[in-house]
Amino acid sequence: MPTAIRTVDYHTGGEPFRIVVGGVERPRGTTILERRRDALERLDHVRRLLVHEPRGHADMYGCHVVPGNDEGADLGVVFFHNAGYSTACGHGTIALVTWALDEGIVERREGENRVVVDVPSGRLETTAVVEGGKVRSVTFRNVPSFVWATGVRVRELMVDVAFGGAFYASLEERVAPEELPRLIELGRGLKRVLEVEHEIVHPLEPELRDVYGVIFWQHEGEVPFAQRNVTVFADGEVDRSPCGSGTSARLALLEKPEQTATFLDVDLPCFVVDPIIANEQFRAFISVRDAHIPRLEISKHRQARVDACGDLIEVVRHIVRIVDRRLHANLVSHPPADRAFGEFGPWHVRQRSLAGLTRSALFAVPCTS
Repeated sequence: MPTAIRTVDYHTGGEPFRIVVGGVERPRGTTILERRRDALERLDHVRRLLVHEPRGHADMYGCHVVPGNDEGADLGVVFFHNAGYSTACGHGTIALVTWALDEGIVERREGENRVVVDVPSGRLETTAVVEGGKVRSVTFRNVPSFVWATGVRVRELMVDVAFGGAFYASLEERVAPEELPRLIELGRGLKRVLEVEHEIVHPLEPELRDVYGVIFWQHEGEVPFAQRNVTVFADGEVDRSPCGSGTSARLALLEKPEQTATFLDVDLPCFVVDPIIANEQFRAFISVRDAHIPRLEISKHRQARVDACGDLIEVVRHIVRIVDRRLHANLVSHPPADRAFGEFGPWHVRQRSLAGLTRSALFAVPCTS
């Protein structure tokens, strides 16, 4: 009988995050980057199983939880998405820290809780605020961000490229839900051309390379540094949150980086639900490039849990309701090949409510019939 894979689903600002918690061997290695390479070489079938339909969807994201690089970290993480393994994930870091405190992986106490997480791009110091026994917000101090180049010509367009844990291209575009299909295809095309025509590599770590995503942004009213953005990353995935590592890259491009900036996602009116508030409080220096260390915070993120063992359509409906009501708009823009079925056959799933909470644990149990 096939082995059951146990996962826990969270989301941060609408962006899903599936945490593998059992049924799979951990990626091997002594560093996060070594474990990332091992996951690609030995465990990629797990990524495809959990990310692709029918168990995932075109914009699914997740991770393997691993030990940190040394005793200075509380835990480490290997991120994965629809095209492979990323070097940074702000929304995933926030979800992971919340899960670690919820499940007692890291001791939880009232007030501020310091949790150190090793990610492929470096070490992140996070602070989680706990009130009434629940995590209310998570702040993390990101790795140094910097501008790789501005005014890079890609066919008839000009983009700026910056690093915030991963490399992002940025350009001003109209940002609205009805623009998503066009922006997805434009993002895929820009990413492909940039990777062919330019060698974009971190000056200190050669494994941190290539353009991970494209950030489309527009000015929002008369408020200084208020921008509406949407990030298209990996193979046409749409970030439903403002994007943590992408926000760090955007901060490096601001003319006045000491200012506080508000970044809003594609479907949120200005200053309403859960904008990411980013404030650059520190400066550093990497190689020959000016770098900035951003601090990112997001609050009131919800958590979702599901049990897999019943009717598939129910879990799909559950994910659509809780994770993001804009799922349909994102899925219809992807061709069927992007939502390939996994290789382990149909699965049954069922829902379970836990004392009225929307937390759930996904137990992936394959059908034998």
